Amino acid sequence: MSVKITPIADRVLVEPAAAEQVTSSGIIIPDTAQEKPQRGTVVSVGAGKKDEPMTTKVGDVVLYGKYAGTELKYEGKDYLIMRESDILAIIG
Repeated sequence: MSVKITPIADRVLVEPAAAEQVTSSGIIIPDTAQEKPQRGTVVSVGAGKKDEPMTTKVGDVVLYGKYAGTELKYEGKDYLIMRESDILAIIG
């Protein structure tokens, strides 16, 4: 996953996971009713601040708030750029 976007300071570039399209019981969820994913994979990390090194790294699967970050589209893919403090947890 090489992306030519490098976040500045304590920002992280995240590729959101795909929205769930079918429930566990097999019901198909239409596009208008799908929830915005709150999980994604880190694809690029900034250098951090002077006294605060970055704790996330490329490849980490993270959980973030529903309204965290700024959405952007690059080369046909959707990404979120957010501060590392907007990340709630690292999975795995």
